Amino acid sequence: MLEAILHGFILALGLILPLGVQNVFVFNQGATQSQFSRALPVIITASICDTLLISLAVLGVSMVVLEYEWLKTALLSSGICFLLYMGFVTWRSKPMMDQQDDKGSFSAKRQIVFAMSVSLLNPHAILDTVGVIGTSSLTYLGVEKIAFAVSCILVSWVWFGGLGIVGRMSGKLDKSGRFLFILNRISAIVMWGTAGFIGFKLI
Repeated sequence: MLEAILHGFILALGLILPLGVQNVFVFNQGATQSQFSRALPVIITASICDTLLISLAVLGVSMVVLEYEWLKTALLSSGICFLLYMGFVTWRSKPMMDQQDDKGSFSAKRQIVFAMSVSLLNPHAILDTVGVIGTSSLTYLGVEKIAFAVSCILVSWVWFGGLGIVGRMSGKLDKSGRFLFILNRISAIVMWGTAGFIGFKLI
């Protein structure tokens, strides 16, 4: 049991640590919102999406779905379109440093939609979850498999929550708005770079 928990923890942490679209977006929203509570929609949505993907991967459902080549192509194509669009929106966004003004922040509805997009329409996240977590879960059965899955899921919830908190702290320290301006540019470049890489793989 302990081995399954530790395996899930280390594996999930290793997959979630690298700079990616999901991480950048959650951090960005934590930094740009006037209060931490206003960033909860993106944190909770990203965590729920990861929970769904991990659960499907462990159950083996997602592996069966991705066996269809046309579906995989459609997924990759949709991911490219969303990443290009979100990169454009992020590049153009201007952080508002007045803590009393939320005009420069994403609304709760917009946070949820974008978080779902970068989580469920990000082929890298899906393929990593299916290929790594899904495959690794095959070595466990019964209670151990559940413990493995729960450990992976908890890592996502704690990580995104912590990312939002660090983002909020950075936003408070950045009175000039320069850091958030640069962060938006980096976020957009990461999204466009990911879209380009996916497009290259489709060719």
